[in-house]
Amino acid sequence: MIAKEIAAKIFKAAEDKKAKDILVLDMAGINEVTDYFIICSANSNTQVRAIADNIDEELSKNGYFPKTKEGYADASWVLMDFGYCVVHIFLDEERTYYNLEKLWANASVVEFEVGK
Repeated sequence: MIAKEIAAKIFKAAEDKKAKDILVLDMAGINEVTDYFIICSANSNTQVRAIADNIDEELSKNGYFPKTKEGYADASWVLMDFGYCVVHIFLDEERTYYNLEKLWANASVVEFEVGK
């Protein structure tokens, strides 16, 4: 259950920085690397970084730190690997181009309540 709790914290941290179209995919049984993908969008490079920073800050309060963080300097697509959860923060056009939702269409969507 720890993986889902981490995914929920990531969802909330992204939501707090006004991430758009937050999608949580259950990758268990589909991808051996992680249990959840959290995918979201931002309007600007600055917002991409703000979302990444907030996720980092909020999870570090609970002792979770990313194993890797890629793309932060360019901030068109930031990938954060927390082991159980991998976060993808995209600019809108990058998200459309890479279309991870289609690539992993066989994954189940996990619903978290917005604003909680």
